[in-house]
Amino acid sequence: MTTYGYIRISTKGQNEARQEIALEKYGVDRQHIFLDKQSGKNFERPEYQKMLRLMSPGDSLIIKSIDRLGRNYSEVLEQWRFITQHKKISIVVLDMPILDTRHYRDLIGRLISDIILEVLSCVAEMEHAFNKQRQAEGIQVAKDKGVRFGRKPMRRPPEFAALHLDFNAGNISARKAAKILGITHRTFLRWVKDKTGEQPMV
Repeated sequence: MTTYGYIRISTKGQNEARQEIALEKYGVDRQHIFLDKQSGKNFERPEYQKMLRLMSPGDSLIIKSIDRLGRNYSEVLEQWRFITQHKKISIVVLDMPILDTRHYRDLIGRLISDIILEVLSCVAEMEHAFNKQRQAEGIQVAKDKGVRFGRKPMRRPPEFAALHLDFNAGNISARKAAKILGITHRTFLRWVKDKTGEQPMV
């Protein structure tokens, strides 16, 4: 029987040291620790999938906290059942000792784990909904105050006015004018359209 550890960090800028220390302190051998630097939205993660292929019935999986397994709690619950019931592997969540399937192998134990995971799922979904609502409200408040979002429009260089007149007179093509200004052909045509309010000829 082998004890495995799994670490997940969302971005390369985050540090996995805290999780590594917790797993090694628990007794997980470094060579059996798998790390993914990836979002927890699903389980299509290379190191996680590699670890699953190596694991055998009777092995144990140690994680620092339940969200390291994933962020989509409906999928976490499905994966939890797959690991514990189908693959017959124990899971230990260090930050939540009640989620230790080695001590709750009977029907009551599985029921307790499922209830806790369902509650976590509801809390996570509510938090996600609240965050989206707060974000939308914050954006609306900023808009009401005159804050503009998106990229700032490019400033038209002084040379544009003369090139615009030459373009309208047919003395220069849009592509040549754009090249002189150091902008794209599409940007030049958009500037011409903004200036005249009409669709320019290409």
